[in-house]
Amino acid sequence: MGSHQSLLLKGHLTSMRLATTAFISGLVIASPVAFADEANSDETTWGLGVGAVSSQEPYTDVDRDNTALPLLYVENRYVRFFGTTLEAKLPDLTLSESNQINFSLIGRWDGSGYEPGDSWVLEGMEERESGLWAGAKVEWQTSIANVSADWTHDVASNSKGQRLNLGLDRSWQMGAHLTLTPHIGATWHDDNYVDYYYGVRSNEARPGRPEYQGESSVSAEIGLQSVYRFNNHHSIMFDVQATTLASETKDSPLVDDSTINRVLLGYMYHF
Repeated sequence: MGSHQSLLLKGHLTSMRLATTAFISGLVIASPVAFADEANSDETTWGLGVGAVSSQEPYTDVDRDNTALPLLYVENRYVRFFGTTLEAKLPDLTLSESNQINFSLIGRWDGSGYEPGDSWVLEGMEERESGLWAGAKVEWQTSIANVSADWTHDVASNSKGQRLNLGLDRSWQMGAHLTLTPHIGATWHDDNYVDYYYGVRSNEARPGRPEYQGESSVSAEIGLQSVYRFNNHHSIMFDVQATTLASETKDSPLVDDSTINRVLLGYMYHF
């Protein structure tokens, strides 16, 4: 393979990796909201579709990424798979007709990372790799709002990091077909994660790129999702989200943005 082809391949893989990261955050909300009717069914429900995501990265001069990705959805009483996240459902706790706590074990592919050729500021850096994350999730569903928390850790041991996500969302049914769901959240990353993806090691330091050791951080997200179900087979989803980066991330010499955003559009056919 020639050097030009190698660069094109690396660029394509990086685009897929960035798009996957952005897509995950949208699908975390999309799955239960869009397909709640199938969540407790004894039968397995299948869906196949395609999504497009436009995402911004915090790294200096890394271009905005626009990528199309396939979508697979599988759900029954015991498991849910959507996007890049697999949930193994545990017994729930029903407090009342409108008050329930759900528990699950989760596995999730995280597309964070970069190649040294992604930007001039990353030249001379060692590659930061994506990986598989796994952990547990709890969701409290009420008639007022849904509150969720999940903890995951890097089982691929690339960053050896941990992550805690907290989320709050509320859905409004607008007529027979449209559902609107505003959502807010916060994500804590431990110092291993921040140091791996945003730190600069001593052997990577250059003029204008000093050594930097990352510390644990908390970022905040806000977004709005809409799901339109034409009928029992066809649905589309649209989600927009903005994230405010923590100072521990913004202070990295690799980063030049304080906020990032992403837009997601997807279509799903239900069998």
